[in-house]
Amino acid sequence: MTKKDHRFVSNLWNDATAAKLQGVDRLVYRSNQLGADQRITNTGGGNTSSKITEKDPLTGEPVEVLWVKGSGGDLRTSARENFSSLYQSKLIGLQKSYDARSDKGLKSQAEDDMVAAYNHTTFNLNPRASSIDTPLHSFIPAKFVDHMHPNAIIAIAASARCREITREIFGDEMDYVPWMRPGFELGLAMQDVVKKNSKARSIMMGQHGFISWADDDQACYLYTLDCIEQAAQYIEAKYQAKGGDAAAFGGAKFQTLAPEQRHEVFAGILPWLRGQVSQQKRLISTIQDDKKILRFVNSQDAARLSELGTSCPDHFLRTKIKPLLVDWNPQTEDLAALKTKLSTGLEQYRQDYAAYYAKCKHANSPAMRDPNPTVVLIPGLGMIAWGKDKSESRVTAEFYNCAVEVMRGAEAIDRYIALPQQEAFDIEYWLLEEAKLKRMPAEKELARQVIIVIGAGSGIGKEVTHRLAKESAHLVCVDLKQETAQATAHELTAQYGPGIGVAGTGLSNCGVALGLACDITKRASVRTMLDQVALAYGGFDSIIVTAGIFVAPDTTGRIPDDKWPLTFAINVMGSYIVADEAKKNWLEQGLPGSLVLTTSANAVVAKKGSIAYDTSKAAANHLVGELAVELAPLVRVNGVAPATVVQGSAMFPRDRVIASLAKYNIPYTESESSDALTARLARFYADRTLTKNPITPADQAEGFFLLVSNRLTKTTGHILPVDGGLSDAFLR
Repeated sequence: MTKKDHRFVSNLWNDATAAKLQGVDRLVYRSNQLGADQRITNTGGGNTSSKITEKDPLTGEPVEVLWVKGSGGDLRTSARENFSSLYQSKLIGLQKSYDARSDKGLKSQAEDDMVAAYNHTTFNLNPRASSIDTPLHSFIPAKFVDHMHPNAIIAIAASARCREITREIFGDEMDYVPWMRPGFELGLAMQDVVKKNSKARSIMMGQHGFISWADDDQACYLYTLDCIEQAAQYIEAKYQAKGGDAAAFGGAKFQTLAPEQRHEVFAGILPWLRGQVSQQKRLISTIQDDKKILRFVNSQDAARLSELGTSCPDHFLRTKIKPLLVDWNPQTEDLAALKTKLSTGLEQYRQDYAAYYAKCKHANSPAMRDPNPTVVLIPGLGMIAWGKDKSESRVTAEFYNCAVEVMRGAEAIDRYIALPQQEAFDIEYWLLEEAKLKRMPAEKELARQVIIVIGAGSGIGKEVTHRLAKESAHLVCVDLKQETAQATAHELTAQYGPGIGVAGTGLSNCGVALGLACDITKRASVRTMLDQVALAYGGFDSIIVTAGIFVAPDTTGRIPDDKWPLTFAINVMGSYIVADEAKKNWLEQGLPGSLVLTTSANAVVAKKGSIAYDTSKAAANHLVGELAVELAPLVRVNGVAPATVVQGSAMFPRDRVIASLAKYNIPYTESESSDALTARLARFYADRTLTKNPITPADQAEGFFLLVSNRLTKTTGHILPVDGGLSDAFLR
């Protein structure tokens, strides 16, 4: 085929770029091009290999080395360090060891033993762990091998007449192996296929995907694309002949709600639902309500097909044995009915999962994992996917999208079949997979948490977001201006990564941070912001309010009367409105949370020149105690009381710095830089403290971190001073 012939995949090969590369670098290039098209393979799925002649580091002799994508990683982003390297001759030699073990009736144990044995075949001390798919690449006698998970191919692999359809499309060029767990036995089966069929250039893997090969890397790449293209064209022709989208999955049973209705229902149900599925560990959501997923959830056949679960192991490791499809009619039933049906459905799902575990477990199986669904399907609305973080929930959504496309294709050409439950269980609870999970580093302190920081556009608020992001929190950066909120979110995203996976819908298409505008003096604005957070992450855990206002007095030390209401509206009433609206979400969610307000050392120190600000902060101090009583026992409420933070604070522009220098008779000249003037004022304030050090936004951020973490879980209704030691502010 030529590039013009490809409608269902993209030929991204560039001759000029490839010509500059050799050896492993060409393997990396080929892998990246394959991984860049999600119609070819899913995130983290598939692997590629090249057999390359290398110089043995010990003997100096040329040896054949298998370079293959190692365990973990993603083809789209893989670099050289993501590939393991193994002596090809030693890998072949392991076949005798495997035969000896499996002949003794220890086939399952032998499979696991072989994975450990790969370490003894490592070339040049390469630390990258080998994939369980290594034998598939080693035992096929070709220099270049691609193993992919394209939806079009899996649709054929997951059809009842897989073998016959494969031959109808590909003839002798693509052979067939029935479902086998990835590993040594599957590699041997493929080796046997190649020996018996000299025409074979690829193999259909029942329920799984396919593998293809060639002795030229570009030819291998193009042939992989050609196979996928042929499968997709075959499916599309059958699909259109059966009526296309209008007849897909048996036709529509329900109608889609309008976008604004969908988002209203999602926002209304998600905090409660997050609480329900987070009973063991907190989860983050991604919603999807595009045409493809709605075509499925609204269909006549959705109930039958969703109950079967997914077929490809890569898919159900994220999506579990099956999703939860809620039997809700969007045209005749309301939000209360949806919640009732979700509650019933969740209880039944947990019972079904426990029964699946009890039926399929072995004597040495790991303990049952969280029995809650990771995919929830709702007619008229779409899909909600869950994960430990935003990245994982987006990948979960991507994988179930793949599963839906597989079912669409399989039903168009034949009848969709899923993996038997026992086979699915043996993959999900594989001891090697469990060992890999246990080797993963411990989650950071604020992992799985969604924290809203109001006032995140600058100063203390921005510093707080960076401190919390270091502990893996998801940050909602809120400011009066959308552009400043988004600027902070972009900083966090650039530093900590947006996460990988298919984009969600609208607000759900975010990563570790999200920037939103909000005017905390307006209840409707606060409500809109909180609903947007629900659409993005499913809910929130803590809120930090650093937004505040200081109205500079005139030369007599007074502020205009009309600035008093503004000062109290932002510094006091705004925090109350945030707490009052957030209370609804916290109660719906039912998960412990934390609210931290920003007060001030000025709240307890009477002084000249800031009477409106100081009295508003005194009110904020008392508000902390009132809200602590109001929101107990679910939500802890505390405050952080900074002393004057000059450096890095948005509340100290140049004119206020100069006014303060003049107020305290500190010498200065107008020609001096703003940084120099600010440093002088900061030193003046520092010298009034016991610690004699300027107070920075980073100092304040540490206080906020302590209060939203689990380090002070028995502290509520209190103010944490971060003032350098002001004796006038000591508790009386």
